[in-house]
Amino acid sequence: MTSQTPDQRYAAFRESAFLRFWIARFLATFSTQIVSVAVGWQIYDLTRDPLDLGLVGIIQFLPALLLVLVTGAVADRFGRRLIMGISAGLEALCALALVLFSWHGLTGPGPIFGVLGVFGIARAFFGPASASLVANLVPKEIFANAVAWNSSAWQTATIVGPVAGGLLYGLSPEIAYGTAAVMMAAGTVLIFSIPKPKQRSSTDKPTVETLFAGIRYIMGEKVVLGAISLDLFAVLLSGAVALLPVYARDILELGPWGLGLLRAAPGVGAILVAVWLAGHPLRDHAGALMFGFVALFGVLTVVFGVSTVPWLSIAALALLGAADMISVYVRETLIQLWTPDVVRGRVNAVNMVFVGASNELGEFRAGTMAALIGTVPAVVFGGVGAVAVAGIWAYLFPELRRIRHLEGRDLD
Repeated sequence: MTSQTPDQRYAAFRESAFLRFWIARFLATFSTQIVSVAVGWQIYDLTRDPLDLGLVGIIQFLPALLLVLVTGAVADRFGRRLIMGISAGLEALCALALVLFSWHGLTGPGPIFGVLGVFGIARAFFGPASASLVANLVPKEIFANAVAWNSSAWQTATIVGPVAGGLLYGLSPEIAYGTAAVMMAAGTVLIFSIPKPKQRSSTDKPTVETLFAGIRYIMGEKVVLGAISLDLFAVLLSGAVALLPVYARDILELGPWGLGLLRAAPGVGAILVAVWLAGHPLRDHAGALMFGFVALFGVLTVVFGVSTVPWLSIAALALLGAADMISVYVRETLIQLWTPDVVRGRVNAVNMVFVGASNELGEFRAGTMAALIGTVPAVVFGGVGAVAVAGIWAYLFPELRRIRHLEGRDLD
């Protein structure tokens, strides 16, 4: 790892197109967090049924899963900026619909679930398009810098957004949804203000074969397959977010405010490392470092699992988020570098589903195991599992382990 001058540290932002993209993605993620928190509060206010809260997440995730063969293909064929902008505009309309429903009064969650379904479809198209577009906006030599800053935008929005959503909902649901609609609309304008980038669009006639091109490429390219599957299984085994309320209430005895600290700690660690990586990019042994930090992620999960000291638990979560950020930085950079532009949208669509599935199923795994063997053993098992996955994947994917540089492939 080497340090950079201030000019090099902010190299990606000297590209006007990336700066507009970065702000737009921040606004989109921030407003999505506001909507998610506000919807959860509003639905629980209406029904008092925890099952409905589970449906909120499933309804938003299912479109990405069901449309995985379509979302990436559309981005590859019709242009990522266009699809990203249309999706953001549709999300703004969904937030506006929630304003109108709340204004006229709701007697049940049905209308909200309907809007969330459309919202989920928009997010399903937004994800692959936005993830793939970065490579079309910056020169390859500063792509890793762009990845670091892009990750910082997402992490910051996911930490601050829920807090803002709760505060705005406390004023009124209409204010919360209205703020989200305005931010998403502003993001849409910014996206369409980006000059049309060069993109190797797919010109093949849509067929079943072209729809499966992303999956076929992933299965044939060991570096991409290893990077995507490493994230899937490591997060699937080690996810402990669903159990944080148990730690806050029963193990650490911190109460609601402590739960907020526990939930924020990984994101804070990740943001600090993302900013640091922008100025100190990885210059060598990237593959080995990725596996090492995945293993460290598992070790810190074990530390958190067994800790009964609040400050140690919060510190472990912050360091856990920092370790995860380094592995995410390497994985996401490699996935884009090793994927031809013509199929990048389809590959990212599969990656998005894997990431979403690992988070959703990881929480389910943690909750189920906690019910069977106890909370602490469930978290410790997950941490040990992540360490094991790092070791097994390093053996199964030697090509990934031996990667030294993050500038190894052209982006076009």
